Amino acid sequence: MSELSIAPPSAQLTLAPTTPGWSLPASYYVDERVLALELETVFLEGWLFAGHTCEVTEPGQYLLFEIGDDSVIVVRDTEGVLHAHHNVCRHRGSRIRDEPRGQVRALMCPYHQWTYGLDGQLRAARLMGDGFAKGGVRLGAVAVRELAGLVFVSLAEEPPSFAPMATAVAAQLGPHRLESARVVHRASYSVRANWKTLVENNRECYHCRSNHPEFLESNFEFGSHGDPRRNDSYDDALATAYDRWRSDGLQPADVSFPDGESFRVSRLPLRDGFVTESMDGAPVAPPMGEVGPSPGSLRLITLPTMWAHANLDYAMTTRLTPVGVDRTDVEVCFLVDADAEDSDVDLERLTTVWTATSEQDWELCEANAAGIRSRGYLPGPLSPVVEASVQHFLDWYLRRLTGSGPRTPRTSAPSA
Repeated sequence: MSELSIAPPSAQLTLAPTTPGWSLPASYYVDERVLALELETVFLEGWLFAGHTCEVTEPGQYLLFEIGDDSVIVVRDTEGVLHAHHNVCRHRGSRIRDEPRGQVRALMCPYHQWTYGLDGQLRAARLMGDGFAKGGVRLGAVAVRELAGLVFVSLAEEPPSFAPMATAVAAQLGPHRLESARVVHRASYSVRANWKTLVENNRECYHCRSNHPEFLESNFEFGSHGDPRRNDSYDDALATAYDRWRSDGLQPADVSFPDGESFRVSRLPLRDGFVTESMDGAPVAPPMGEVGPSPGSLRLITLPTMWAHANLDYAMTTRLTPVGVDRTDVEVCFLVDADAEDSDVDLERLTTVWTATSEQDWELCEANAAGIRSRGYLPGPLSPVVEASVQHFLDWYLRRLTGSGPRTPRTSAPSA
């Protein structure tokens, strides 16, 4: 038999040089080989947000998580254990489930009806003959973890430690009790932009004043992204809020990508008169968890694909899925307490701020991406005042992509 050897696209790739303190060359956003390399390194070697615990609470409840060519079934078994399986039949490789979420008694492949238990063990395989030993056949396992109502998976052969993120996030997000929530609204978008433009946009508020009036009704422009500017009004509000939160039993802290980790979690105050991220500051649903009467807004980002806000009465999660160099699928979910009656949830008011802010961001990102695709694009200088967190993301990204060390910013322009 002749051997066929084809090098993966990433093996044929020479990455363009980058300049610290400047945005990336266009090839990082438009070259299919870069995306192939990102999937191997940036995405598949870490922990990725897959969904919410409340979507898989009952036996047989499952959700699908997809990234690149991989599809994962996250499912709860009858003993209450959460599993993640490759969505690939062990017979001839067919996908087993194609609906994004649902509830089943078993996992049956539609092609030849091989049937697996919720734990992934093969239970039945018809017409395979007397010598077939189904006891040694099971679906491929994927690492899965639950954290304060959120579900993460890793497709790495040896996943990195989950403990640093679990410790930091559980202390602050845990009191919101997202595991006892329900998804009350789900919005899906297809954004014509590379996934990195969406993350870069999320990591700065340079654009907020001129583009996000709804967001700034309840939120300060400061504090969200490690902004070094001083503002007496914000500093006073933050100090007062920290005292109040501690007296309410919360553990506020700004944990910002410690030791090169992929997460940031921080509780931030809202403006005077606002107890939630709504247009008038009044609650839009019954309180969630045990967070006191005015918990501000708990912010969480887990690179490379997820950010979330948790408030007094609702939480919002955003998940990115790259589906091409110039397209990113986005899912924005809104959660409320599971016991909240529909009549007690003002869905229009609940979704106003983050629907408007998200859609404004997607429009900005598409315009950004269109410019990057043009021949007139060159890398531009990042503001050390309001885009330091963009620089941090790019440093994190390049370390994951290449295995290199951190970059040191400089102020001179890169060569064309």
